[in-house]
Amino acid sequence: MHAGRPPHPDSERGSTLPFVLVCWLVAALMVFGAIAASDAFLEQQRVQSACDGAALAAANQADEAALYARGVGTALPLTAAGAEAAVADQLTDTGVRLDAWSAATDGIEVTVRCTRTVQITFGWLFLAGEPLERTAVASARAPTGP
Repeated sequence: MHAGRPPHPDSERGSTLPFVLVCWLVAALMVFGAIAASDAFLEQQRVQSACDGAALAAANQADEAALYARGVGTALPLTAAGAEAAVADQLTDTGVRLDAWSAATDGIEVTVRCTRTVQITFGWLFLAGEPLERTAVASARAPTGP
């Protein structure tokens, strides 16, 4: 090569192809990741919605024996059995399939914990084919305020 002479045009040929392929690969992974994250978010919303509804149903299931014996105070009296029955009934009505749920009450407030395992879109790529566990917790209290 002589000084001042431009390089031969063929010496740079093909060098942009790997760069373009890497850019397309990164863009595709970003799109697939956004779709997978959106699917996981929507599954979480479904579980949370079902859990919220179950907690509200349980909070409105008053213990009638305690209600008649003591009357209405600042909140409806609740029992664990009544809360569990209300949660089971509400979850059956919603049609959302859960892997596990639990209901606990302190006599005034109900706390419901719901868990569901789901396969998300492109989970094979980001989770190695493993299912994603979604868990939601909801609490409710049925006040009898003024």
